[in-house]
Amino acid sequence: MRIIALRKLFSVSLCVLCGPAFLNAQNSPKETLLALSKRDHTVAIVDPSTLKVIAKVPVGNDPHEIIASSDGSTAYISNYGFGRFNTISVVDLKQQKPLPSIDLGALRGPHGLDFVGGKVWFTAEAAKAIGSYDPNTKTIDFILGTGQNRTHMIYVFQDQERIITTNVNSGTVSIVDKLAPPAPASAPGAPTFGPGGQIMPPNGDWNETVVKVGNGSEGFDVSPDEKEVWVANAKDGTFSVIDLASRQVSATLPANLQGANRLKFTPDGSRVFSSSLASGDLLVVDAHTQKVIKRINLCHGAAGIQMQPDGARVFVACSRDNYIAVIDLKSLEEQGRVDVGPEPDGMAWSVMH
Repeated sequence: MRIIALRKLFSVSLCVLCGPAFLNAQNSPKETLLALSKRDHTVAIVDPSTLKVIAKVPVGNDPHEIIASSDGSTAYISNYGFGRFNTISVVDLKQQKPLPSIDLGALRGPHGLDFVGGKVWFTAEAAKAIGSYDPNTKTIDFILGTGQNRTHMIYVFQDQERIITTNVNSGTVSIVDKLAPPAPASAPGAPTFGPGGQIMPPNGDWNETVVKVGNGSEGFDVSPDEKEVWVANAKDGTFSVIDLASRQVSATLPANLQGANRLKFTPDGSRVFSSSLASGDLLVVDAHTQKVIKRINLCHGAAGIQMQPDGARVFVACSRDNYIAVIDLKSLEEQGRVDVGPEPDGMAWSVMH
């Protein structure tokens, strides 16, 4: 009887230990908010309907930015370290577990991330470069140097023919455009030629336009119609608006937002939100009139911003106060907080297919 009782107790204990992980994996909603804790070195998977953390997964040293794959199955996290580290952590979002990380070799200081065309696009600050990683072939299949200091955030157009980055210490924005494809080589090993007769790499070449903006150009976003780039200049406390047709600054807005860290458009493109790591303010600007709508003092230092795709809410990482603030986009009032661990920062939205 004692042996049977012990066996039953062992079975129950095992179910208690294993049950929550199993239930979490089964109960994950289709859409989740992914949020990094820089101090805990984890990513929290959050149910946006309840604002409850479903699971936490370890992600390596100094995680700063995160992006989800198009099918929502995988998350990629940059391990930054201001140039000390050279890996991108990988998380299986279905199984809620870490996968082997991506070794970037000499491309140190990965920070900004995007996922376009089935590839992970990243910046490498210490290498002054951008690149892409193909998860199918498990190779880095593209590297391009910017020649700018602290190439930080990245946005890749869906056709993969235009890439935009901010370069913090240079106070610039790089607009990188793919040239027309070269003519086929006449024979194996022969050079390929562009439209003007110049020799080109077999896979095509790129032109970089460097646009001078304000000092400390860091957070930025591209308008949903892809006609403008708005840049938050942390040291100047201003916003630069770049017209993509002319590749020139069309306006400099005196936002008075020192320490501006991140900047995001609402999904409908009507408003721009920017956070300050110095003051903890969240600035809301009308994208059409370029006038300030509201200044919200959220906390002592605000960083990452993630828009809910349906335009209902915006999530702002209050890094210095160790929570994520949830703001209603209609009332512009705080309606909740999420505890994902100390020093939250980068966030992403995952939609499971």
